[in-house]
Amino acid sequence: MVINKVITLNEFILETQKDFPYASGELSGLLGDIAFAAKLINRSVNKAGLIDILGNAGNSNIHGEEVKKLDIYAHEQMTNCLRVSGECAGIASEEADGIVVFDDERSRKAQYVVCFDPLDGSSNIDVNISIGTIFAIYRKINPVGICDELDFLQPGKQLVAAGYVIYGSSTMMVYSTGNGVNGFTLDPSIGEFCLSHPNIQTPPKGSIYSVNESYWNKFSPGVNNFIRYCKDNDKATGRPFNSRYIGTLVSDFHRNLIKGGIFMYPATTSHPNGKLRLMYECNPMAFLVEKAGGMATDGAQRILDIQPTALHQRSPLFIGATDLVRKAMEFVYEEQYAAL
Repeated sequence: MVINKVITLNEFILETQKDFPYASGELSGLLGDIAFAAKLINRSVNKAGLIDILGNAGNSNIHGEEVKKLDIYAHEQMTNCLRVSGECAGIASEEADGIVVFDDERSRKAQYVVCFDPLDGSSNIDVNISIGTIFAIYRKINPVGICDELDFLQPGKQLVAAGYVIYGSSTMMVYSTGNGVNGFTLDPSIGEFCLSHPNIQTPPKGSIYSVNESYWNKFSPGVNNFIRYCKDNDKATGRPFNSRYIGTLVSDFHRNLIKGGIFMYPATTSHPNGKLRLMYECNPMAFLVEKAGGMATDGAQRILDIQPTALHQRSPLFIGATDLVRKAMEFVYEEQYAAL
């Protein structure tokens, strides 16, 4: 599709607002607030080497991972932008132990809660590799009063909207409200996200596999057999496939979404429940990939069907082109059947 007219994110949101599951200005406003926070984060990411926001903050988050200064900044910007909007009842962030409730008159009337990873791939901050922000928007279960944790512990199939922002060679925001996936590139000359990737459809047959193979001795035999399959020579299926791994979920997912591939972060002997977080990493990405024609599973069930029991719950993840995810599951299931 050739775009002859520049369409800004705000224009696109207003034009498509009627297609939202719950057509309301609140959801439009929330998306605008997230985009504004992304601009602030992008500004700091781009000059991170020039000011004192690189490096470690000297403490760890709830997952025991080293917190970077820019992580904290991104968390604060997202939180503040959503708090002052009055259109969000509360947030759950990778950088906060529990939910943060916005207990003011406007926020108590808000219908949505937001889960987010403020800065995915923060271990790559100091080496100038693409990082990102991931977000997931749920409608409150009880529309009256302040939110509680149950409003966040909803399966991904209940998502109203989800997306991510990637801070790379250009800055892009990709999101879906359930009716297609669209990408917007930030034009720094006008300070606006502009529609650049309308109606993204991930190729059904991929040729890229993305996994941290240094953990091969911690993977299950089924996962390793699939990796071996990807490396085998077979002209009929276009193998060997290309191995591409950046180490930032947003970056690896974005490349595979556009070009066609599978991203894997399977269970390991050291992390039997997986390592990625279900609520603000796996669910929003699974929502996006399904709306773009792809597939996401934890190796046993559809990601979006998982009923979460904890805010920072972890999950294995196999996500991307349908044919590659299904092929990976053939090897995983073969291993499970062999064990019976």
